[in-house]
Amino acid sequence: MTAHPSHRHARSLVIGLRAAGALVLAVVLASCGLLGGGSQDKGSATAKADPSIVASAPAGLGSFYSQEIVWQPCENGFQCAKVTVPMDYDKPDGDTIQIAALKSPSTGRKSGTLLVNPGGPGGSGYDFVRDAVATHFSQSVRDNFDIVGFDPRGVKRSAPVTCMTDAERDAARAKNYDLDSNAGLAAALADNKAIGAACAAKTGPSLGHIDTVSSAKDLDILRAVVNDTKLNYLGYSYGTFLGSTYASLFPNNVGRMVLDGALDPSISNEDLTSGQAHAFEKALRSYVADCQGKNGCPLNGNVDAGVQQIRDLINSVQATPRTAKDGRVVNGTMFVSGLITPLYNNESWPALTQALEAAMTGDVTLMLRLADLGADRSSNGSYTSNSTFAFNAINCLDYPMVSDTTGMRDEEQRLKADSPTLGYFFAYGGTNCADWPYKNVRTPAPVKYTGKSPIVVIGTTGDPATPVEWAASLRKQLENASLLTWRGEGHTAYGRSNSCIEDAVDGYLVGGKDPADNTVC
Repeated sequence: MTAHPSHRHARSLVIGLRAAGALVLAVVLASCGLLGGGSQDKGSATAKADPSIVASAPAGLGSFYSQEIVWQPCENGFQCAKVTVPMDYDKPDGDTIQIAALKSPSTGRKSGTLLVNPGGPGGSGYDFVRDAVATHFSQSVRDNFDIVGFDPRGVKRSAPVTCMTDAERDAARAKNYDLDSNAGLAAALADNKAIGAACAAKTGPSLGHIDTVSSAKDLDILRAVVNDTKLNYLGYSYGTFLGSTYASLFPNNVGRMVLDGALDPSISNEDLTSGQAHAFEKALRSYVADCQGKNGCPLNGNVDAGVQQIRDLINSVQATPRTAKDGRVVNGTMFVSGLITPLYNNESWPALTQALEAAMTGDVTLMLRLADLGADRSSNGSYTSNSTFAFNAINCLDYPMVSDTTGMRDEEQRLKADSPTLGYFFAYGGTNCADWPYKNVRTPAPVKYTGKSPIVVIGTTGDPATPVEWAASLRKQLENASLLTWRGEGHTAYGRSNSCIEDAVDGYLVGGKDPADNTVC
């Protein structure tokens, strides 16, 4: 997130991994070349506001709830619209921004709209629905719901956080810091301060208003303008944090809500990072065990020995960065970024095996390609999203972070204990926000939900980005909720698990049948 989840591989904004859009990335890795699954263009359509929905708008926001939006044909079979929201909800009469939304119209009898967030923070719901609606959602759900993905404020098409050119991003990712030295830490802090200043200058004042509470208020305006009296919502990873925040703010507006790959909103940034470091180490061990059970695995011996071989390889690249076939230099952090990316989806593990096998012979080209996928960098050198920057900017507003030298060094030692292979690369996240132009506006606390509509929470036992324990914690905080647990590997469950999960979620979304609490699939 991370984890906000998706993952908070911190180190610094300059060199940090990002997990934003990890769910989409996992889909791409598992099945390249997904095709759009929307219905045929039906021409433009204007959605007129329902008077009863407008009447329930919070004070001062009636004009936003009553706006008429025009859905235009777009993206070969989908419909797109822009929704206007206040930039600052404390000043609703002030500047506005627009939220970009994409709709896959229902293919049968429409029973409402299902709004979708794929994670991050920084993931594009617009892209997710466009690229994966046909493969990720059952026919039953697509028959019954218009499925709408949106880019939250700060993300890609919605008042995006803008900081660096593509060439500058390449240069930043290639930098190598010795964060265990005072000089290296000072250099990282200085670079991050400069990037923060660039983000503020290029993005403008909206940079200070892309926190999750503001996004949850946007979500209620989206609900209103699609003319739903209740919000039907599916959130993955960070999207569960957005969803639970919404539920706490608008409990009476919750309809059918599924929170998959749950984030625990009550824990600190440091505890989030620690939980993810431990979970990624666990996922790495599961990958090694699976690899060693197949022919051609380059990792010898038992699981401990295989993990040690990976650790030795990381240390080697960290000490002596290597050059990929395209001439770019791969340092330790970029290498670990590539290593972590396919851990989000066990169907992508064969790609990791290929990359490791090549790297063990000196060729890091495939590992760089995996790192580029995680960073949304195309082979032509262009970056297809701003998710790295949105991820950081949103987290800096959502979380207070330990950023003093002593605190960050102490955290490094804890992370190394949680994750001997990867912990070092999760450390020093505080450098991201130490000199960020805007201070945090939220303090972590348990979510409180008083609504009458039961919510479904899903956890996966082998989830590396949102440990399964977080799902149980969120379900307990919500109280009026059911917990589904998938015994599987990878990040999130619905759309990539088994019929047990799929049937339970479909029965809830389409039929309104609450799954039995503590169901294990």
